[in-house]
Amino acid sequence: MAEVADFRSIRLRKHADYQRVYRESRKHFSPSMSYFFRMRTAEENVPEGPRVGLTAGRVLGRAVERNRIKRRMREAVRLNIERLPRTVDVVLHPRKFVADMEFSKLQGEVARIFSTVSTHIEKRGAAKGERQ
Repeated sequence: MAEVADFRSIRLRKHADYQRVYRESRKHFSPSMSYFFRMRTAEENVPEGPRVGLTAGRVLGRAVERNRIKRRMREAVRLNIERLPRTVDVVLHPRKFVADMEFSKLQGEVARIFSTVSTHIEKRGAAKGERQ
């Protein structure tokens, strides 16, 4: 089995990176979260590999609950990161019940989201290739 990435090496760090994803994307929905994604361009000076950002606002509960949600989300992302293309940025917005969701279901949902993102990007790339 391949070495699983550390979440710190794959996360979106800067506010501007989050804003760029929001500005260049549409909101997508899954049963327990919403998500945004965008392809990075070759001109951007960022490390190679997919990057993922998580949000956990106060609407999700007290700090203890938000931190638990973020820990669970980070682990689910870490276990499924290889499903994403190397030049994509993704932002995940979990809903409150993710804190109590069975972890295998959470991991499966993150896997489905990442597969959907990959498929969408592959289709977009194929469509651009046809136009050129």
